[in-house]
Amino acid sequence: MYTPAAFQETRLPILHAAIDAIAFASLVSTTASGLQVSHVPLLLAPDEGPYGTLYGHIARANTHAVGGGATSLAIFLGPHAYISAGWYPGRQTHGREVPTWNYIAVHAHGTLETFDNPAALRRHLRELSDRHERTMAEPWRLDEVPAEYIDQNLKVIIGLRLPIERLEGKWKLSQNRTGADREGVLAALQSLGDDASLAMANAIREADAKRAKGAG
Repeated sequence: MYTPAAFQETRLPILHAAIDAIAFASLVSTTASGLQVSHVPLLLAPDEGPYGTLYGHIARANTHAVGGGATSLAIFLGPHAYISAGWYPGRQTHGREVPTWNYIAVHAHGTLETFDNPAALRRHLRELSDRHERTMAEPWRLDEVPAEYIDQNLKVIIGLRLPIERLEGKWKLSQNRTGADREGVLAALQSLGDDASLAMANAIREADAKRAKGAG
């Protein structure tokens, strides 16, 4: 991933927090039959290995279920938004401005492994659902489902394990712009008011706050 120094994020806790928050990834693997791509929720085990390990599952019928050994990349795309050149004060003076796109992305590289042990699959499904049910008023639990029904479902999925060998983070949040430019971007995003724009505005503010804290 092309990452100019201004946008590079290498702090493991921040990268891990983004993976947990985004939770859904595009998983790309290089196989003998070509690239395989699946869009799947992945759960991070942060203490397994130097960069953590990702767990997920796919249908056995999915051609991505090719067995272990595939060089793979999990792409987590966070908030992103179009940034108009008209939001910079320079539009009114020199006019030498162009639009861009702000975004947060984390790339987790590794060698994909698969597993189909029923106990391991059941444990994975419980941990995955518990992670995403934790904000529900009345969380659903895997143990509510009849055991035989879960057993039937386990037969048609295969588990995925991706020990992370390399982790890249790109936080492209107008860090390379002046304070006045960033204020113009924030004001415009806030005024748009849609979910994507507000999420990007929040991401910019959070990044600015962390940089200020680090500098202090």
